[in-house]
Amino acid sequence: MMTDDKNLKHVISAIVENQPGVLAHVSGMFAARGFNIDSLVVGRTEDPSQSRMTIVVLGDDYVLEQVRKQLEKLIHVVRVRDFSEGAFVERDLMLVRIFTPLDKRSDIISLVDLFRGKVVDVCRDSVMVELAGSESKLEAFLDLVKPFGIKELARTGVIAMQRGRAQVED
Repeated sequence: MMTDDKNLKHVISAIVENQPGVLAHVSGMFAARGFNIDSLVVGRTEDPSQSRMTIVVLGDDYVLEQVRKQLEKLIHVVRVRDFSEGAFVERDLMLVRIFTPLDKRSDIISLVDLFRGKVVDVCRDSVMVELAGSESKLEAFLDLVKPFGIKELARTGVIAMQRGRAQVED
């Protein structure tokens, strides 16, 4: 990873206590320190008392180190892991409604199949597509369907887990 790029994406996972206000506390820490969150996803884990926050921040290695240190100081944060070292799997989920005149519908469906997506709703003048994968895959799909017209778009943001048998650090 290059360290001189000010817009380098860093993916961080924080295991936090599953309690009201934790998300506000963490996002408040980011705002107070002037760190910008590119993506933030929170969801339950295998342990109902904990949630996983997957946070994508833009910045250099200094920003990454400061974010990690500040997260580790928060009382409701159990563990912080950044994915800058080692292999990990990341996914983003997208729902997109695409304008589809009847004569172009088969073109859209072919693109959906090519990207291993799924048509989840069909209307007279549009289709809704579900697509999961890396951010670059989703962006590539969007670039190809933009000429048809995107009516609506919703994305989950990045989730990530380390590949292989990750050692849990306490």
